[in-house]
Amino acid sequence: MTTRIFGAPHLYIQGPDALERLPELVSGLGGRAFMVADPFVAERYGPRLAQLLGPTAVVAAFGGECTSVEIDRMAGLAESHGADVIVGMGGGKAIDTAKGVRIKRGGRIVIVPTIASNDSPTSRLSVIYKEDHALDEVRLMATNPDAVLVDSKLIVEAPARFFLSGVGDALSKKYEAIQCVNAGARNFFGGAQTECLRAIAAHCDMVLRRDAVAAAEDVRAHRTSPAVESAVEAAVLLSGLAFENGGLSIAHSLTRGFSVIAAMQAYLHGEQVGFGTLVQLAMTPDAEAERDEFSRLLGELGLPRRLSDFGGTEEDAETIARVTVENSPYIRNFECPVTASGIADAIMGLEKQ
Repeated sequence: MTTRIFGAPHLYIQGPDALERLPELVSGLGGRAFMVADPFVAERYGPRLAQLLGPTAVVAAFGGECTSVEIDRMAGLAESHGADVIVGMGGGKAIDTAKGVRIKRGGRIVIVPTIASNDSPTSRLSVIYKEDHALDEVRLMATNPDAVLVDSKLIVEAPARFFLSGVGDALSKKYEAIQCVNAGARNFFGGAQTECLRAIAAHCDMVLRRDAVAAAEDVRAHRTSPAVESAVEAAVLLSGLAFENGGLSIAHSLTRGFSVIAAMQAYLHGEQVGFGTLVQLAMTPDAEAERDEFSRLLGELGLPRRLSDFGGTEEDAETIARVTVENSPYIRNFECPVTASGIADAIMGLEKQ
C-alpha cells in the first residue's frame, strides 16, 4: 500500500493590501532579500518595493522567459548580493525563475503573485523553457514556498482575462484528482492521495461554481469583494494544493498537444486547460450530463469550449492527440486506456455540442 503524502506552503496570506506584510515576512526568514520581478512589476512598483524591503534589498527585473540561462544569471546576482531570502513577484514565469534561483542556492523563498492566472504560486514546481519558448524541463524545490502572499488589490488591477484563466485551470482539479485516484496514480510528492486532498479538490470546484461568475464581474470593474476573495483563494491556494497533492490527468496532458498548434499559442494556460477538462469529461464513461453542464459553465464564463473557438481544425485535433499521447507523462492517469484516436474523436465530438 502506497504511503499517503500531503504538502503545502508554510504560510498563505491573502487580502487587500496584503503586500504591506512583506517586510515582516522577509525579516522573519532572513536578513537580505533578492526579488525576481516581472519587468512591469519592477517598473510600476519599484519605489514601493524598495521602501517595503529596505535599503539592503535588490529588486531585479528578469528577462521575460524562465530559462536555465536566466536562472543562472539571477542566481549569480543573488549570490553577489549575499541574499538569504528570494522573493518572486509577478506572473508564472517570474515566479518559476525565483523558484529556480532557490533550487540553485537554497535559502528561503516568498512568492507574491500579481495575477491569478494559474496555481503555480503554492507549489514546489519550476517549469523551465528553452530560448525558443518550448518546454525544457520541470525542476522541484526541496520544499514548498515558505510563504505565499496574495494582495487581492493587485489581482483585480490586472485584466480579467488572467483571472478567468485561473478559474479555467482550477476547474480541472476535481476531475483530474478523481481520475488519479481511480487510476492509482501517485501525486507530485510520490505518494497516494489523502482524504484532505479529496475534500480540497471538491471544495475548490464548489467555490468556483458558486462565486466565479460574480467575481469575474467585480474583477472587470477592478474591485475586490467577498466573491473575488473566495474565487482567488480557490484559483491559487485550493487549486495549487489539489494539483500537487492529487496529480494531473488528460486535462493538463492536452497542453502538450496544444503547444504545437500555432492557433492556440496566443491562449493562456487556463483557457487551454478549461477546454482540456471538457475533453476529459467527453472521454469519461457515463459523464455526458456532467460534460454538457461543464460546457455551459465555460460558456457562462466566456472561456473556449470548442477547438474551433481557438481557431483549430480537424487536422489540428489529430495532431494534438498524437503529440499528447507521445509526450505527456500524465496521460495514463485515467480510468480507461487512452488512445490518440479516442482523444481526436472527443475533441471533434465537442464541435457538435
